[in-house]
Amino acid sequence: QVQLVESGGGLVQAGGSLRLSCAASARTFSSSAMGWFRQAPGKEREFVAVISWNGGGTYYADSVKGRFTISRNNAKNTVHLQINTLKPEDTAVYYCAAGGTTAAYYPGGPSRGLYWGQGTQVTVSS
Repeated sequence: QVQLVESGGGLVQAGGSLRLSCAASARTFSSSAMGWFRQAPGKEREFVAVISWNGGGTYYADSVKGRFTISRNNAKNTVHLQINTLKPEDTAVYYCAAGGTTAAYYPGGPSRGLYWGQGTQVTVSS
């Protein structure tokens, strides 16, 4: 059974940084895109970032450009999200997703058929 397990969330003050990680098991995603979505309380899940299978293409939501960086390690079947200059509005549960191409994530995603993690909470205090 495919599992995606996120880690690295927590409580941080505004302006701080976090590094989220997502490890996949039971299947390799080295030929698939991987990405991150988030869902704040009372809001719909929204796209954050996606990276192509070889890391050659990355796309970000406008709200996180310049502050978030997505990366991946295909040898370890992992994807990471470096979050800098955190803002209170970044508070959300962050979900890792894997599968498909970048088009499955953005602009019209997420598409059906992606694999999802259980989420990790990021809380930013002002």
